[in-house]
Amino acid sequence: MKMKRLALLALLVFAAPSLLLAQEKSSSNPVADALRQSLARFSKNMTAAAESMPADKYDYKPTPQQITYAHLIAHIATSNEFMCSKISGTPEPQHAKIADTDGKDKLVAAVRASFEYCSSSLAKVDDSNLSEQLTLFGNRQFTKAAAMMILSGDWFDHYSGQAMYLRLNGVLPPTAQAQKKPD
Repeated sequence: MKMKRLALLALLVFAAPSLLLAQEKSSSNPVADALRQSLARFSKNMTAAAESMPADKYDYKPTPQQITYAHLIAHIATSNEFMCSKISGTPEPQHAKIADTDGKDKLVAAVRASFEYCSSSLAKVDDSNLSEQLTLFGNRQFTKAAAMMILSGDWFDHYSGQAMYLRLNGVLPPTAQAQKKPD
């Protein structure tokens, strides 16, 4: 019981900025709504980052020990589908596996599709069962609240990786580009 409370407290602290926005709308599902708000932001930025890298740089890796940009993009797509499936209780999309040897167009399409799947599968997720146990990463048990934190944390981590790879190749990440002002 104490661990469940600590997990929920950690989720609330981790997602505080998004939760404040959700609270302004008087949400009855502040945790799920915060995740969906993050999803909207990261879907846009991570897809744009995948599109921004030139196709001939998808095999780039900063050091021999690191993964290629293509591998990072493939990982984002597959982890999105896995985590959103677990959180929502919906089956993962069935399609041909992607690989880091696939071309940019296929990998960008896979990232876009993974975020579309997350948007549809997480649309009806609510806060009623945050303590539900999910099996992730082998046979490790996590609460649904913890899985939501892991997914949100993954987006932050993966986008920062994308931004680093882009900058090392002279490309400005989407969030660093000047925003267009409304007409």
